[in-house]
Amino acid sequence: MLRCVLFSHRFRFSHAGSTMQWACARRCGETGSKTYGSAAEARRFARAFDREDRDDLGRRAPLLGLFPLRAFRLLNRIRRSDS
Repeated sequence: MLRCVLFSHRFRFSHAGSTMQWACARRCGETGSKTYGSAAEARRFARAFDREDRDDLGRRAPLLGLFPLRAFRLLNRIRRSDS
């Protein structure tokens, strides 16, 4: 699929028992799996890998590149705490 070639795959991770599975969310057909020693271990890795950088945008941002977003978040936090 052209989107995966241009922007790379967008893997989503899940688990079934002690097996962690992944598949491209863009439905290009790229999939895989890995078996761990326990279901808890597979669940832990699937949760850790299934995060997207967009979820934390502004919290783990580069200091200078997204400084306006960091300042906006700080002002919102201060404003909420004063209310």
